[in-house]
Order: sequence, then structure tokens, then C-alpha cells
Amino acid sequence: MVSSAPAQPAPTIEDAIQAALATVDDPEIRRPITELGMVKGFTVAGSGVKVELLLTVAGCPLRDKLTADITAAVTTIPGITTVEIDFGVMTEEQRKALQATLRGGGAQSAEPVIPFAQPGSKTRVYAVASGKGGVGKSSVTVNLAAALAKRGLSVGVVDADIYGHSVPRMLGVDGLPTRVEDMIMPPQSHGVKVISIGMFTAGNAAVVWRGPMLHRALQQFLADVFWGELDVLLLDLPPGTGDVAISLAQLLPNAEILVVTTPQMAAAEVAERAGAIALQTHQRLIGVVENMSWLELPDGSRMEVFGSGGGQIVADSLTKTVGASVPLLGQIPLDTRVREAGDAGTPIVLTEPDSPAAKALDAVADRLAIRRESLVGKPLGLLVNARK
Repeated sequence: MVSSAPAQPAPTIEDAIQAALATVDDPEIRRPITELGMVKGFTVAGSGVKVELLLTVAGCPLRDKLTADITAAVTTIPGITTVEIDFGVMTEEQRKALQATLRGGGAQSAEPVIPFAQPGSKTRVYAVASGKGGVGKSSVTVNLAAALAKRGLSVGVVDADIYGHSVPRMLGVDGLPTRVEDMIMPPQSHGVKVISIGMFTAGNAAVVWRGPMLHRALQQFLADVFWGELDVLLLDLPPGTGDVAISLAQLLPNAEILVVTTPQMAAAEVAERAGAIALQTHQRLIGVVENMSWLELPDGSRMEVFGSGGGQIVADSLTKTVGASVPLLGQIPLDTRVREAGDAGTPIVLTEPDSPAAKALDAVADRLAIRRESLVGKPLGLLVNARK
């Protein structure tokens, strides 16, 4: 006699709607709206569905995106032709529950926890530094971020150049962060999550802060912002070896330093000092990028506007200073289109990927995209035989 398993009940229309809603991600948090407790409920009337959706804050700028995504998902169900969305706002208790969900349900700590500094973090952290301003450090940062995101990696950028913040404009970020209790949801552009002090100041107001406030701002950017599971975090540091560089070493001792310089000797000498701070902070120097290396002329020749050899000199000098290999990762040609793309908010690696500058930046991104797993805190699986 053959026994048969009990028949499974056929899925209902309500099951289908729930499944469809589970495919819709919140545009800011990038997790399903059902998982985040945003779906208060829904009702079915004939061929129409009414969804009650709870926003984290009133006046959410992305409600149109949510409307479009929910409508597209639910109308794939046979027999459903119209979707109406009734927007509400989460209560304080619901926002606290959401915050607990995003932070893993752990108890709130008096001191903010920086996820990238924890032993189990798999995020590679690159601090982009320079000895002096005007070498194109921010241009290199945003193009590397866009190039890494283009490869399918989850990427974040902290505009840590508090006094000279320019990353939001160069990445075309026009949205503002959203606050959920004491968590900050960073805006995104070109697949890159971004936070900058410029998002919290009025207009183009100057930031006049001293060391302790700079430290606190950097700490908040790293701990209070919900970054999610990042593959790469880039920090655009202010030029020189001041307060922010010291704070970075304290908050993210695992950060790797990427030094940007131009070919000229004066810039190279200053860049060496910026890189040599890694000796004092015990951080790893990942390499050197030489920016504005030459200008390619119409006849195919090169004009070395800022001289030549500075990047290699910095790499060789830092290799000798730290006693470990500090390679020259790339030389980026001088190209007015890099500046134009930055002013337009769309990095050149996206607008003109076949240009020499974009190809050089992509090559650097290829080298940074290689993940190295840390063995810190991980069992090695070694067996020790006791002597008899």
C-alpha cells in the first residue's frame, strides 16, 4: 500500500500579494518592506488591491518610487489590475523596532559602535589621503567609488574633508539623509551610499570646527549612519596630517591608506609625509595614485604639465620608510572631462568609460576590488596532537 503526503492547500490571493510585496525593497534601506514592518496591511476588492504602507518619516521623498515598485509587483498577479497605496507614518515605537531590526536587535550601547572596526567586518576600508590640496583627491575617490559600484560591489563614501566637502556634488547627490530615531539613512547616487557634512549645513556655509568636533562628526558618520553590508568604504580625507587623520586611526585602525599625488616634486615631497603617518598610526599603506600625470595631445604625444616621476618617487620612498611594498597603483592622465563630469555629478568612469583617464581609474579600482580576508579572531582549524 502506497501512502501519499497530505495535499498542500492552494495558495490564496492574499498569499500571492504578500509574496509580491516581499519582493519590493525600501529604496533607502534596500531591504524588503515586509521585513521592515512597513506593510501595515492590505485589502482586496475585485481586481483592485489597497495597501496600507507606513513610512519612516512624513513627507518621504521616495514615496513615488515606492508607489511605482509596489504597483509593478502586485499587478503581476493574475486578476489584479489596480493598486491603491494609503501612506501612513510609523509611530515612535515602530521606528525604534525598525532601528533594532537594522542593528541586529541588540541592546543600545551608550557609545556608538562602528561596524567596520569590529573583528568580523568584511568591509575593506580605504582612506584616500594627500599631502596637499589641489591634487584631485576627491575626483579620484568618487571615480573609484563609482567604478567599484559598477562592478556590483556595495560601496559607501564618507566625505571626511569637513572643511572642503565636495563629494555630494561630484557624485550628483541631491537628496538629504533620512533619520530613523538616532539612525541616519544615507542618500545614494550611481549605486554609492554617501554621507557628508554638506548635507547638514545651510547652503554653502563654511564649517568652522576644532578637533573634538571633527572627531565626533567622523564618529557619527561611521556609527550612526546605517550603511548596511558594504564591500568597500572609501573615506575622502582632508589634505595633510591633521585632526581627522588622527581620529581615523583611532576609530578605524584597520583602514588602509591610499595616497594621491601629482607628478611634481613639491607635491610628491608633501605626499610622502602624508603617507608616512601610517608608521605612527600602524595602518597599512595600500598604494599610491599619481593624478594629472600628463596631457594627451591630438597628435598622440604627451605633455607633462606637472613634470614626471612624482608618483613613483612617493611609492619608492614609502616602501623604504615602512619596510613593505607600497606600489604605484596607477597614473591618471590630465583630462578636462574628469572635471566636467565631476561638476555634472556623473563620474567619468560612467560617462566616458573608454577615455584614457577612465581606463586608468578602472585599472586602480580592479586592484582595490580584490578582497583579502583577515585571520584576526578566526579559528585556523589546526589540530594539536598531545604527546604520550
